[in-house]
Amino acid sequence: MFDREQLLAELVDISIALTSERDLYALLDRVLEAARRCTRAEAGTLFLREGDHLRFAVVQNDFLQQKLGALELQQRFQAEPLRLTEPSLAGHVAQTGEIINVADAYAIGVHETRAHNQRFDTTSDYSTRSVLVVPLQDLSGSIVGVLELLNALDDAGAIVPFDPDHEKLVRALASQAAVAVRNARLEDLSFKDLPTELYNRRYFDLRIDEEVKRHTRFGHPLSLVVLNVDHFRQLNTDHGRAVGDEVLSEVARLLVKHSRSFTIIARLDGDDFAALLANTPRAGAVTYSQRIRGVIANHRFTHGAITASFGVAGLPADAASADELIAAAHRALSDAKRLGRNRVTAL
Repeated sequence: MFDREQLLAELVDISIALTSERDLYALLDRVLEAARRCTRAEAGTLFLREGDHLRFAVVQNDFLQQKLGALELQQRFQAEPLRLTEPSLAGHVAQTGEIINVADAYAIGVHETRAHNQRFDTTSDYSTRSVLVVPLQDLSGSIVGVLELLNALDDAGAIVPFDPDHEKLVRALASQAAVAVRNARLEDLSFKDLPTELYNRRYFDLRIDEEVKRHTRFGHPLSLVVLNVDHFRQLNTDHGRAVGDEVLSEVARLLVKHSRSFTIIARLDGDDFAALLANTPRAGAVTYSQRIRGVIANHRFTHGAITASFGVAGLPADAASADELIAAAHRALSDAKRLGRNRVTAL
């Protein structure tokens, strides 16, 4: 049985992780797992509130994972957010901040927004009975999400009601999740280039320092690609800054779309972009750059054809520090522009 001392230790560990873990979803997954362990819940969902919707951020369900597999389980639930306008227990908690603890979700009837939404049970052939739902409420009182636990189990594996004594414990875990969400959203604002929605130079500088240290410690290859739009000043002169900004946003979208999810894409200054490729040797970064160059050159921009030039450098071949790697990639970019633009150059 998950006792109070274990929960306290878990809360301390999660508090420490809040200061070091950059992956919001890893933290939320950990919070949900701890809540399930302390209540013996068969399943649980952690929703994030986004406007008038609740989005499935983390889903854990032992029964459905055995039946569907982990990937299918995540895809099925994350495909369609929950609208706050449709009756649901999670939606009611998101709007009111109440804690809901019911022994039989199908027997509670409909009271305003407080009703069990059976849509997901129907599509997944799952039977929800006991339910405990608590809000993710930050220090300002804002409800940023909902933690929902399903089907508490006894020692024999039978579904039983959630113990009311567990409500405060789960609320404490939900508060930790709310802090993680708020921190992540504040970090997104401080680390994002708003016009392009890419990471900004501040975030790029932090990450390249981290990746260089990781390279020094473990010897994993690290490559940097810098690029900029060819003849961008002339584009602004001919068509105006608004068109230039539109082109930068479209280039940013293409970079994100055609890069792996763990590639760090940032806007450095003006029309300068960077792609930081961890665990990628220079040859792999050249291949990546050639592919992106072709994507941009073949894309139909609103105001005509656009091309870009690329410079590639890598550790340990071209540099020994973050500053040296950035300088080497920019030297390669200068060579690409000198040689005629719309090309990839590596040192």
